[in-house]
Amino acid sequence: MNNGLTLLLVASACFLGGYFLYSRFLGKVLGIDPSRKTPAHTRRDGVDYVPAHPTVLFGHHFAAIAGAGPIVGPVLAAEFGWASVALWIILGCIFIGAAHDMIALFLSVRHDGESIGTVIGSVLGTPGRILFLLFSWSALVLVLAEFTRQIAATFVADPAIATASLLFIGEAIVFGFCVYRLRMPVLWASLIFVPIMFAFVWVGNAYPFDVCALFGFSKEGAQGIWTIVLLVYCFFASTMPVWLLLQPRDYLNAYLLYAMMALGFLGVFVAHPTLHIDAFAGFSAVGRSGVSELLFPFLFVTVACGACSGFHALVASGTSAKQLDNEKSIRPIAYGGMLLEGVLAIIALIGVAGTYMSQKEYVSAVQTLEPVQMFASTIAGFCVTVFAKLGIAPETGKRIAESFMLLSVSAFLMTTVDAGTRLARFSWQELVACLPQRKSASTTNAQSASAEATADKPSTLYRIFHNMYVGTTIVCALAAALLLGNPKAAKSLWTIFASANQLLASLTLLTATLWFVRNKKPCWFTLVPMCFMLSVSSYALISIFTAAFGAGDWTRLGATGFLLLVAVALVLFTLSKVFGKREQ
Repeated sequence: MNNGLTLLLVASACFLGGYFLYSRFLGKVLGIDPSRKTPAHTRRDGVDYVPAHPTVLFGHHFAAIAGAGPIVGPVLAAEFGWASVALWIILGCIFIGAAHDMIALFLSVRHDGESIGTVIGSVLGTPGRILFLLFSWSALVLVLAEFTRQIAATFVADPAIATASLLFIGEAIVFGFCVYRLRMPVLWASLIFVPIMFAFVWVGNAYPFDVCALFGFSKEGAQGIWTIVLLVYCFFASTMPVWLLLQPRDYLNAYLLYAMMALGFLGVFVAHPTLHIDAFAGFSAVGRSGVSELLFPFLFVTVACGACSGFHALVASGTSAKQLDNEKSIRPIAYGGMLLEGVLAIIALIGVAGTYMSQKEYVSAVQTLEPVQMFASTIAGFCVTVFAKLGIAPETGKRIAESFMLLSVSAFLMTTVDAGTRLARFSWQELVACLPQRKSASTTNAQSASAEATADKPSTLYRIFHNMYVGTTIVCALAAALLLGNPKAAKSLWTIFASANQLLASLTLLTATLWFVRNKKPCWFTLVPMCFMLSVSSYALISIFTAAFGAGDWTRLGATGFLLLVAVALVLFTLSKVFGKREQ
């Protein structure tokens, strides 16, 4: 099966089977109840808790979870061979990634839309909750930093993308106002605003916002400027009401992403590419890093979001659970969204495997080009045949397709960074809320009534750090420090992010396993994946830590060391609680 179209059709058939069989089984075990009111209704506040139309919420959820992960991961992991990567994407998506996302969304909905940290707090108490929130918050800072770096690099490489992306933001605000304030039906609003969004693609190409040409910056300087601009945008986007920007922009961008996937699918269908790189490159292989890497664990952590992602649990329990209108939508939104991401990962894999004529040529390309550029260029090459049938010259057709692919990936990334910033703010606020509160000094025995009222009031320090603007500022400042403080080290963030992301997924599965045991439900479907993901991600982080120590890379050493310390502490605390209860 070295034909790209055959691989795509087989993978799609497997995903459909997983959705109609395995997700239905999970739904019955979980006990999804369409008659039960969701937190979007019971805690509606007009800012974070807002019921969304299922189509709108799917657009937000899919756009937020995807990012560049299902593109970058498979492109980089192809060093181990296309069959190795495809097998992990298919099996990982169906039995681990999609199940992980569906369970995370369900647990959050059943805990008033709170995060997975709150769920683990209900099982392990406050110490376990603090450790999990600390880890997830740290992982989200990495998400924000790494994806902001990729967006800034894309804006510099192709200024047309910057123009269109900025226009999308303004359009989304108008869309949100029309739907939620003027009560315009979603269908009519879509018929008006979706074509406008696609028109912005042409506007971007006609009027590219080239910072280097306009202001005379170097490429490095321009990337730094875009980094600051993007982090400022993230600050405002993560503190605005979800109905004004987050929901509408993700919903509109989802159409762009669907079109990108449809174009990629059509390109593979028409081109029938032969997969030239090795199906299996061995248990160790050389890729982007230039050094030999072991298939276990680096195949699994490099594919990252293409098969399983802990970040998805934070999206599901951070924003999606707060906007879910009915529990019956849990299955299509969470499980279906992850499977669609798996299709994108397979398309990205076929792109590099069907374009580069040998494993050696692929390795040479991946060491010199950005994965996103490789994806856009290879899929655009497949689409040349499609455009040729429409009478468009090959060079023009490839340029149109490549720009469209880059713009779509940029849209993926933009939805991830602002959603990630909001999620990091949620985690920070939950973390602050877990800390003990010092009673006011005005509380005295002589003023019992007024003292009790005063003692119940949060301290000034608590109010400052729990404030959403302060929490968001801290997150954005840390991301800026990672990106601007050491730009050279920032290029190695993907490996750290991917490993931390998979470890976060295993910790989420650990939380789910404990919750199922406590509620006397079957837990094998979370226990087995949890053990596998925990071993993979831990081994990967330990390998990165030892390599960073040998190279004297203090940025990687500090980041991986901190993540490992928190994760080990959480696992040990969990084991002590579990076995301690058994002894009693």
